[in-house]
Amino acid sequence: MKYLLQNLKVTINEKIYLKDPESSSLGKRIVENSILMIDQMGFESFTFKKLGIQIGSNESSIYRYFENKHKLLLYLTSWYWGWLEYQLVFSTNSISDPKKKLKMAIEIITRTIEEDSSFSHINEVLLSKIVINENSKSYLTKEVDKENKEGYFSIYKRLVARIKDMISDFDQAYQYPSSLASTVVEGALHQHFLKDHFSSLTDCNDENTPTKYFTDLVFNSLKENVDG
Repeated sequence: MKYLLQNLKVTINEKIYLKDPESSSLGKRIVENSILMIDQMGFESFTFKKLGIQIGSNESSIYRYFENKHKLLLYLTSWYWGWLEYQLVFSTNSISDPKKKLKMAIEIITRTIEEDSSFSHINEVLLSKIVINENSKSYLTKEVDKENKEGYFSIYKRLVARIKDMISDFDQAYQYPSSLASTVVEGALHQHFLKDHFSSLTDCNDENTPTKYFTDLVFNSLKENVDG
């Protein structure tokens, strides 16, 4: 999978950006340094002015790529979900057994992220922390319905749909596959957040990982299809 991902380009909805940041060295520096800065100072304190100082470029040059920092956050979260989707597809494509396939999918979605050397300008470990801490800010806005209609969240929704299909393949009679799939994806972020910040509110820790929790939750909610 490592060698396949080296040629991967995560395709982001063109309406999210004004100029594709992957198309230039400046664009890649904008993405790289925005991840470092948002992780360090948080999304609220992050500004394009501060980013411009960090990368040694005019603030106006950043606005040529992104209309505002909300669109930049949408780009970063979309990239993360796209990268995770590729990992999911590559890791489960050759698995024919529905139980093993679903179990692998849960592991990929809920595990602690490790750095992927395929993308030198994107630190996936820090990006995953940003998604855990800031993802809800990308859609908890007054513009969410409009942005949804324009396809801003299509990668995220497609990822959830893939897991929903795996749930249905394992248990065709289960009535809530979409709800369970979105619970795993969103719940994984929440459990990682609780583990790091409100440990008294979760049973997840370094030993009892979110992966173990969601594997238990999912397979205790489902019944395996039995032929005949």
